[in-house]
Amino acid sequence: MFRISKIIDLLNFLIAFLLFIIVLPIIIIFSFLIYFEDKSNPIYLGKRVGKNFKNFNLFKLRSMKINKEVGFQSTSVNDKRILKIGRFIRSTKIDELPQILNILLGNINFVGPRPNVEDEVNKYVQLELRLLNLKPGITDFSSIIFSDEGQILSNSKDPDLDYNLLIRPRKNILALLYFQDRSILSDFYIIVLTVLNVFNRKLTLSLIYKFMKKKYRNHDLKFILRDQDLIKIENIDEYFKKYEDQLF
Repeated sequence: MFRISKIIDLLNFLIAFLLFIIVLPIIIIFSFLIYFEDKSNPIYLGKRVGKNFKNFNLFKLRSMKINKEVGFQSTSVNDKRILKIGRFIRSTKIDELPQILNILLGNINFVGPRPNVEDEVNKYVQLELRLLNLKPGITDFSSIIFSDEGQILSNSKDPDLDYNLLIRPRKNILALLYFQDRSILSDFYIIVLTVLNVFNRKLTLSLIYKFMKKKYRNHDLKFILRDQDLIKIENIDEYFKKYEDQLF
């Protein structure tokens, strides 16, 4: 596992170096567009918790107005802070292109569990904390499945609370299941599906479901298909305990 991890890190660095040269003009163009809209720094530095609980700054193109008075972390699609150009770069994931710099700095990989803010990590149950043993990434199955997080929270009066009851438990248990026996080929498959998700979301979710269900037949993973409304998981401890007893 250690050797595979080193190979993955090396591949991530080499690919990120080449990719950054290609996408740099796109980052520059959208940086100017963001600046012209509200005359503020177009780059957002978000503090995240990485591997082994080490904090780092995550680079993103800023898609929202700067407002330090807002007290919640999660964002709905109808949040009034979102810039006009911000809606486009969020929907196309262009806002995440600067994270290639984080790969070059060794903070993250292309594929890995999405890094979270410290306030949210502090809410993790014991099983979820295992995710902090892994290097985070730009994408994974969970990120694809819940790429419409803003839409899920669109009518929420408390986005942070609803995120923790609707999304977080499912997102993290899926990450724990996948990353316990990942491979270089399956990581590449995730990258392909991340791109496919932009063009055909229904097909992408179907392929993820087939992949995970083949490996974990005894688990209820129908939420992957996202063809039904998500039900709030009120008892998060009990939810993870169920999976811990069955698998870990």
